[in-house]
Amino acid sequence: MDIIIEPTNFDLIVIGMGLTESIITAAAAGAGKTVLQINPDRLCDSPFASLSPKDLTSFLHLHSYASVVNTDISDEPINSGSSFNFLPLKTRPLYSSIAVNVFSPEVLNDSLKKEFYIDLAGPKILFCAEPMIDLIRDSEVHKYMEFLSVDAGFFVSYDDDDGGGGSGRERWTNVPDSRKAIFKDKSLSFKEKNQLMRFFKLAIQAHDSLSNFSSTVNSNIEQEEEGNDTPKISQEDLETPFVELLTKKFGLSHKLISMILYAIAMADHEQDNVEVYKGILKTKDGIDRLILHHKSIDRFPDATGAMMYPIHGQGELAESFSRHAAVMGGFSVNQMPVVGLLVDKDGGNYKGVKLATGQELFSHQLILNPSIIIPSGLSIPAPSFCPQDGYYDFGIRVAKEKVVRGICITESSLKPDVANFMVFYPPRSLGPFQLSAVRAFQLNNKFKACPSGMFVVYLSTICEDDDQGKKSVNAAIDTLFSTPVSGNSEENSWDPPSDNTVVKVKPNLLWSTVYIQELLDMGEFDRVSSTPMPDGNLQYNNVVDAAIKVFKKMYPDEEFFPKRI
Repeated sequence: MDIIIEPTNFDLIVIGMGLTESIITAAAAGAGKTVLQINPDRLCDSPFASLSPKDLTSFLHLHSYASVVNTDISDEPINSGSSFNFLPLKTRPLYSSIAVNVFSPEVLNDSLKKEFYIDLAGPKILFCAEPMIDLIRDSEVHKYMEFLSVDAGFFVSYDDDDGGGGSGRERWTNVPDSRKAIFKDKSLSFKEKNQLMRFFKLAIQAHDSLSNFSSTVNSNIEQEEEGNDTPKISQEDLETPFVELLTKKFGLSHKLISMILYAIAMADHEQDNVEVYKGILKTKDGIDRLILHHKSIDRFPDATGAMMYPIHGQGELAESFSRHAAVMGGFSVNQMPVVGLLVDKDGGNYKGVKLATGQELFSHQLILNPSIIIPSGLSIPAPSFCPQDGYYDFGIRVAKEKVVRGICITESSLKPDVANFMVFYPPRSLGPFQLSAVRAFQLNNKFKACPSGMFVVYLSTICEDDDQGKKSVNAAIDTLFSTPVSGNSEENSWDPPSDNTVVKVKPNLLWSTVYIQELLDMGEFDRVSSTPMPDGNLQYNNVVDAAIKVFKKMYPDEEFFPKRI
């Protein structure tokens, strides 16, 4: 028997259960709006979900180029026999080039299904001072979830690292995240420690002078008197490439520059040649990211570092905001396909949606998940682009860049004495083909990511060329892991490490996948909006920004998550 939804009129209908959709649903419900959140996916999941290996593979294939077929869907408005015309919805593929390797069938056992929470959009972490953490606290969503600290971060360098990378023995060096960590780091020379401390101090002072932030930001950096010969960061410096400030003004070593750029400032693209490569980080943006890192340290008593991660995976974030929406009076329904939009017959203005059951629901505003394409029969402002196949594809929503993601399940840790950590491979460190940084994030059962005795490692990189991006991620996987074959002693041989330096011993792979994810920006037209896909960043700034922007477009006079008394 088909489900009948009551009531049938809402202020807002949200199609999708992703993180951005769930935040907006909770914010609107908290503002007193009547909201219905519909999950149209037959797997009840979203691109922000945390799943078992089998379900994750099914979701990827369901939303891939091979599975998304729209040829039988009309582009023209259909007279539905009611007071409104019917505009069928089309979907776009979100994933491509999906490769899955199963080395141990045990991973796919149904008995272990509920012990896996593997992120579709990994790796992502939460910096303790980032806007998503503030949003979780302000909205009181933290009551529905639990976080734990990420143990460490490691930066990949080489014994003969002079900027070329990759020819010497690979070493993992701790990313120093505080004054204490810098002085304890035995991999840094005395000169490098002083340079790093001086730069961090001046960067924070420059940030404070521009933003009038409280001097409490400086709690992790001791204030010292500097001589007149100490470089200063001027207003003009803020608009120059960050790499030039580090190189020319502060004269830092290549190792320190790479660590700051790719492990602290989180630059995606190679920064060495400002004339050739795009994505060059400005000094102002680099300092802002450095400040985020420092403000995140010791913000919470239970957090031992700058980064946190939710138990049961990032999918728990979306679920928690959906729970909060329900507490605020919102409605939700799962596994309910939406087949089209209802528009008035005269102007093509949005009025509601039609479900697969035939039921019609109405709302003042509509939000669509990123897999749905707006039909051209909808009345929207004249676009500056041409519709493809009769459907407005939100113009610039489909980015040239894509993110290549990899997921590996293994039987042992990449570093025997640390279970949960980040690893940063700067551009070119895996080979001359690697144009963007590769990030890896290992988790164990402590975060309920996998069964006891297993580890999950997420990898990602940004690319324009599919083959180049896949080659970079696969090179990282080959560097980090061994496939379970005999005679692997040469791969696993290693020399005794020096203090504070990690030399890897390859664990065996049990299961892995590599896939390409489209990067889709948000779209806004009249009373219909669309949310973005997960981006290639570690943090969630894009999600929060998109949620606020859509909410304010719909309800400019309402407060986004008002404080509860």
